Amino acid sequence: MKSRVFTGFLIALVVAAAQLSADAAESRIPDPESRDDATITHVLNRLTFGPRPGDVDKVRAMGLASWIEQQLHPERLDDGAAAALLPPLDTAPASADPRELRRFARQQIQSLASEKILRATYSERQLQEVLVDFWFNHFNVYADKGRTAEYLAEYERAAIRPHVFDRFRDLLEADAKSPAMLFYLDNWLSADPDASERIDQMRTQRRANVFGRRPFGRLGRRVPVVPRPQPNQAGNPPQGKKRVRGLNENYGRELLELHTLGVEGGYTQKDVIEVARAFTGWTIDRDGTFRFVPAFHDSAEKVVLGHKIKAGGGIEDGEQVLDIVASHPATARHIAYQLAQRLVADEPPAALVDRAAARFRTSGGDLREVVRTIVTSPEFLASTVRDGKFKTPFALIVSTMRTTGATVSDAHALVQTLQQMGEPLYMCQPPTGYHNTADAWISAGGLVSRMNFATRVASGNMPGVTLPATLPPGDLALRLGSPEFQRF
Repeated sequence: MKSRVFTGFLIALVVAAAQLSADAAESRIPDPESRDDATITHVLNRLTFGPRPGDVDKVRAMGLASWIEQQLHPERLDDGAAAALLPPLDTAPASADPRELRRFARQQIQSLASEKILRATYSERQLQEVLVDFWFNHFNVYADKGRTAEYLAEYERAAIRPHVFDRFRDLLEADAKSPAMLFYLDNWLSADPDASERIDQMRTQRRANVFGRRPFGRLGRRVPVVPRPQPNQAGNPPQGKKRVRGLNENYGRELLELHTLGVEGGYTQKDVIEVARAFTGWTIDRDGTFRFVPAFHDSAEKVVLGHKIKAGGGIEDGEQVLDIVASHPATARHIAYQLAQRLVADEPPAALVDRAAARFRTSGGDLREVVRTIVTSPEFLASTVRDGKFKTPFALIVSTMRTTGATVSDAHALVQTLQQMGEPLYMCQPPTGYHNTADAWISAGGLVSRMNFATRVASGNMPGVTLPATLPPGDLALRLGSPEFQRF
């Protein structure tokens, strides 16, 4: 049986590569009110992590358009059953011991990865889960860098999840002020190069006020508080060396290149520097929350993408930059293209991207309306795009759990399988995140890993996963290993 499944995977490599690169023929476009099973299955494949047993019947009964509208408003769906399955998360250790922090980071990443799999498998708010996965990847942070893992749970739950159907500008600010992003891209250390001299002067004055004569009997102003460096943590200086604060361009560059305008968005290196200056002083307080420190901020005049930011500003300089980039036409197109690429095709139709970008602009960046434009479009519903996307390892594992009706009592083995397949959750090091196009995942080695996973699940050898007794293992292994199941 194993050799038959392996042959199926090799066929999948050839077939998927050919079909994903071929030009599709014109065909009939279904109506959004269609109750055709093939259309319903296609929509379920794209807007969920795969249909569960009975889902097609359920959608047929309520109507496809009504089901899509329901998914666009997740707050209307009771998700208590899925929430009850989520594992508890550990609290960060009070100790600054690097070994304790590393142990906590490993446990935190494991727990969050398990939670992500369980949410994607059991949540009734499937489109929300698809978009949380999309936006976390868009605003990727690497959990294994320094203390990023400490901020990871709050990052996904507070910065990403509440805003996936919000205005893009709100999502962008939540991300910019999140300690996870501030730490990952080193903006918590970014400061006006002259800030160190100002801080030294303030500290000297404070000591003079405390130990010498105090004019008017008052203490000096409070010295800004920034996180104390932890020994041997990534992003901190070697022991014995003084941290030198200065301008850091990391966040400014990724904000323009990845988060908003895109590589071809028309910005320059000068814009990167000006954006970085605008975000000086955006840092992390001792309690692990966002804090703006005026003493570290470069308050001189700035010019970003042709927009002048007047001298003398503070936190509003960075907020004005977010206004500028969130409303830029290049951002509308970049976000529209990436959403259409995730939901429709690796190379989405240009006309659809144009319409979605136009909706982004006219709606003030309303992400619910942009997604609605895409998922109710003729291009999305056309049979020519069906089975045109290749599943990432995460999508494959979760769709396997959903399509088989499996019970997942412990997701640890699935988390480990994702690592073996090359997509360890929260562990993508570059800010680009994981690719969602076929070329990144179709390989002989990758398909062998998928074959092994299919065989292991079908034979009942995946710890923490229980299949319904009615499923025949041999047929199931072949179905999970088929070229059709690798695509969606």
